[in-house]
Amino acid sequence: MASQKREHLVERALALFNVHGYHATGIDKILADAGVAKMTLYNHFKSKDELILAALKARDERFRHWLRRRVEKLSESPRDRLLAIFDALAEWFAHPDFHGCMFANAAAEFQEPGNPIIAAAADHKHQNYQYIHDLAVAAGAARPKQLAAQLVLLIEGATVITQIDREAPAARQAKNAARIIVDSHFPPANGAAVAV
Repeated sequence: MASQKREHLVERALALFNVHGYHATGIDKILADAGVAKMTLYNHFKSKDELILAALKARDERFRHWLRRRVEKLSESPRDRLLAIFDALAEWFAHPDFHGCMFANAAAEFQEPGNPIIAAAADHKHQNYQYIHDLAVAAGAARPKQLAAQLVLLIEGATVITQIDREAPAARQAKNAARIIVDSHFPPANGAAVAV
């Protein structure tokens, strides 16, 4: 029962943080939305920051699992999956619950050096980079670290642009750019790779 109440609090906080942000979402708003007493909240979390960390952890696990599963369904080869990431992003951007990246938003709101929330955001970004790097290695890219870093920049840019302008075709434009970048990391028929 206690774990169910904790999960419920995390779920409701996650939804509110996603829509309204972290500082704008007060404890009273979370309690009212979750329908629980303040004592229940503090039985599970010592502070609001601890609740934010739990919400980010849940979001991280779900998002990374969804992205991998979706990309695997969209394409079979590692090289094609590097581009399928942008098709998955287009689906995420079109979802009514899209309000930008919760981790980038957290990093913008919590800028104190050493803040565990910043560390959680950085870890999420690193895990995404690592997934793309692993795909690049599996695909046989000449410079997998560079390729992964370049694709991450396109992903982050497309995410921010879509957060600002939901009508912008950012995922499609990012995929077009990604195709050029991906191709540059594999030797063409004459054996000479083009650096990007």
